[in-house]
Amino acid sequence: MPENASYLAQQSLTVLVPVYNEEESLGQFVVEMDKFLAVTPVETTVLFVNDGSTDGSLAILREVCGRDAHYEFISLSQNRGLSTAIKAGIDHARTTLIGYIDSDIQTTPLDFLEFLTFFPEYDMVNGIRAKRQDTLVKKLSSKIANGVRRTLINDGIQDTGCPLKIIKTDYARRLPLFHGMHRFLGALVQLQGGRVKQLPVRHFPRFAGTAKYNLWNRAWKPLVDTFGFRWIRSRWKNYEIGEHHRQSAPEASEASVGNLRNASR
Repeated sequence: MPENASYLAQQSLTVLVPVYNEEESLGQFVVEMDKFLAVTPVETTVLFVNDGSTDGSLAILREVCGRDAHYEFISLSQNRGLSTAIKAGIDHARTTLIGYIDSDIQTTPLDFLEFLTFFPEYDMVNGIRAKRQDTLVKKLSSKIANGVRRTLINDGIQDTGCPLKIIKTDYARRLPLFHGMHRFLGALVQLQGGRVKQLPVRHFPRFAGTAKYNLWNRAWKPLVDTFGFRWIRSRWKNYEIGEHHRQSAPEASEASVGNLRNASR
């Protein structure tokens, strides 16, 4: 039993799974995720975020989530990109911890088990793909992008693009949504004063389908986003409450709730 067993017994985990045209891998992904669900020490929900897929992914998600209560999904009305999909998942999570994994099965959810042993000491655990099973172009472009990013922002995150992470929800909720946000999750947690642990994880060849990234969006776009992050970091502010005295909020009446709903339309 891990030393933090009492802590984990009080926690819950949502694993976010962004999906964009992954119909060929979703079936096997569920097989792999079921292996983790069978042994996880925390109550776990898997939340698929369909990012406007144009293939049969949404139909598969409906079927998977309809037969197993561990699985849920939300579907964006149109493709908005990985950062938006992750932020939408965070906004809809109802747990104390939030994980992230891609649906292409190049990483295994079983590595989450080791991640969980570092909570609550750390506020985020980030994977490092030690032995990447990718094409030479993909590995080279990622290496260049990671090197440039570390040089410009010096966050110490070795593999910011690794699609295997767990973050305390309190920190995840404060992540700002901007283009390329997913490349700076570790740095954004650090900006909040959080501690980030990095661990080597297993990496596998892509199970099926094709990668959604190329040399252009793995090299040039991350460079542009890094300058955007530097601007955000230069203006970032944190605060702590030193003392407070607040009255309990009265329960909203049915009429007032209705008014709020009407006002939001």
